[in-house]
Amino acid sequence: MLETTYSQIEDVSPLFTHNCETLKIFRLLFQIIIFILFTAMTQVGGVIYVLVLLWGNSRAWTSGRRIVSFLGVYLLATFAIFPLLAPMFGRTALPLSGNLRPLNFGTCLLNRHYVKPQLKVQIQRIADEMSQRFEGTKTNYLDANFPFLDGFPLLPHLSHSDGRKIDLAFYYHREGERTNRAPSFIGYGVYEDPAKGEESYPQICADRGYWQYGFMSSIVPQWQKVEYELDVQRTRALIKRLAQDEETSKIFIEPHLKDRWRLHRFGNVRFHGCQAVRHDDHIHIQIR
Repeated sequence: MLETTYSQIEDVSPLFTHNCETLKIFRLLFQIIIFILFTAMTQVGGVIYVLVLLWGNSRAWTSGRRIVSFLGVYLLATFAIFPLLAPMFGRTALPLSGNLRPLNFGTCLLNRHYVKPQLKVQIQRIADEMSQRFEGTKTNYLDANFPFLDGFPLLPHLSHSDGRKIDLAFYYHREGERTNRAPSFIGYGVYEDPAKGEESYPQICADRGYWQYGFMSSIVPQWQKVEYELDVQRTRALIKRLAQDEETSKIFIEPHLKDRWRLHRFGNVRFHGCQAVRHDDHIHIQIR
């Protein structure tokens, strides 16, 4: 009987070892995926994740303790360390409040609010001018750039990799009054569609097979669209002021808005091409 028990244990042992090895492989793959996602979303989150894993590589560290440690280190680095290091790479953090501010604070949590100093000076100055011209106006920025390394992609954008680009939200009315909020919580994906008779690049690009051109509307909730109306006066004034600034190299908006708002005299207001995404939900600016 005892011999039979030993035999059964020997039969199960290889299976147990195999399952343990499989579990280790899955755990490693999971950690690699997390590293890639954190790096793609925040540039530096993946590195912090690996450091916390190495730091807490002990059985005494539970999963909950690792998560809390990661969040603590990440927040400390994001708001206390990276703003001090970014100038060494020619970047500076945009303000978190004031006349120039993030539409969604998640932009700053993900370290996507860094630009070259000259771009910060330009956008801050124009935001202050807009606040003086239209009392109480806050200019909301969307994605800008990561804090370190030129050439590091800020997905899903094609060109936000050198600190010289930033997206700004349109201005809106809500219930007939000016508002500093937007129908999209991230500023993207709620479009100002072409009117009848206007040239429709969303349709042109879709017909050419560029499926990504308008895909944001399929993942961003549209239920607030009826509550908001584009503030043409302020948005057009902002674009004109940006276009007149000598630092501005290019501004991207949809051609039907350029036509509708009579912006043809500004050569730096351009079409961005079908390989990008729609720009009738935000303004893309880049400096020289």
